[in-house]
Amino acid sequence: MLTETTVRAAKPQQKPYKLYDERGLFLLVSPAGGRLWRLKYRHGGLEKALALGAYPDVPLKRAREKRDEARALVADGKDPAELRKADKAARSNTFQSIAEEWLALQADKLAAITVFKARWLLGLLKDLGAKPIASITAPQLLLALRKIEGAGNNESAARARQKFSQVVRYAIATGRAERDITVDLRGALAPVVSKSHASITDPGKVGELLRAIDGYVGQPATAAALKLAPLVFVRPGELRAADWSEFDLEAAEWRIPGERMKMGEPHLVPLADQAVAILRELHALTGPSGLVFPSLRSPLRPLSNNTINAALRRLGYTTDEMTGHGFRSMASTLLNEQGWHPDLIELQLAHAERNKVRAAYNKAQRLAERRKMMQAWADYLDGLRTGGKVTPIGHAAAR
Repeated sequence: MLTETTVRAAKPQQKPYKLYDERGLFLLVSPAGGRLWRLKYRHGGLEKALALGAYPDVPLKRAREKRDEARALVADGKDPAELRKADKAARSNTFQSIAEEWLALQADKLAAITVFKARWLLGLLKDLGAKPIASITAPQLLLALRKIEGAGNNESAARARQKFSQVVRYAIATGRAERDITVDLRGALAPVVSKSHASITDPGKVGELLRAIDGYVGQPATAAALKLAPLVFVRPGELRAADWSEFDLEAAEWRIPGERMKMGEPHLVPLADQAVAILRELHALTGPSGLVFPSLRSPLRPLSNNTINAALRRLGYTTDEMTGHGFRSMASTLLNEQGWHPDLIELQLAHAERNKVRAAYNKAQRLAERRKMMQAWADYLDGLRTGGKVTPIGHAAAR
């Protein structure tokens, strides 16, 4: 029989060798120095070996306990190695493990914030995490979703159902599930009342908003972000996490890398003269490298999610009147009303183009028109800000 002293003193040799205990237990010492517990046993007329862990993580006493547990299974006619394989397969087929696989695939295609939201939504279904995905029933899924609804989050419940469907369809494709049970829940969840981001689109009120922004007193980075938001109308997350390395102020361009975009594709924002002026002024404060809009607490962290919205609240605008995301709706509504081609507007909003050939053509062929539109938009906003007579900016040639 082995002792702790013998096991501890076992040194590697040029070839692997074994130190035997009793009842099939032995220690395999590798040339690299590994000390691995193994159990030799017979099942179905065949001699087999079962890994029981590595020393010192598994001490001698625990190795003997694991040996006895495995031998008890053999005595009952069971193969411990096959049971372990089955258990491992079952754990790899749980909803949680398959969801992690699916999320890892999405990380290669989608923006980090989009993957983060998907992970959060799937996390709301934690009660289902340990269950084999093929065994989850429609009533079990409904119960988990109704818990989300019970907290007053009907929209989150609907989105969690959608993410579950995407994961289970991935499981079907990889042979670990047979059907998407979410189809059985049609009409079972509370309806979601769609609510768009609050936005100001009346030209006169837009002018009032711009004048209020000019009068904002607070952190310089926040003030600059407020002034720049209506000129570039990117998503709030894309704006607040902007890095100086993405800007070419001489060329008046902002190139946002794909990993920061919702659709995972790089995005070019032509900068109007007014936007360049704001950025040059801010460059003296937060440049020449790093975050354009750093947090007041740390230069290594961007402005928080709620900074722009909080600033709008300080200016007197409620959540039902204006949000940081509302600058996109403002631009989309007014640019469409004034005659700019919808394709130009959609390209500048970085909305997904379903037809990839058309998307590539648009990006290559319409940059000059987008530059013209962005400058005209900035000039239009200047006119609204001053409260003077504003000439519509529609451009027939851009249609």
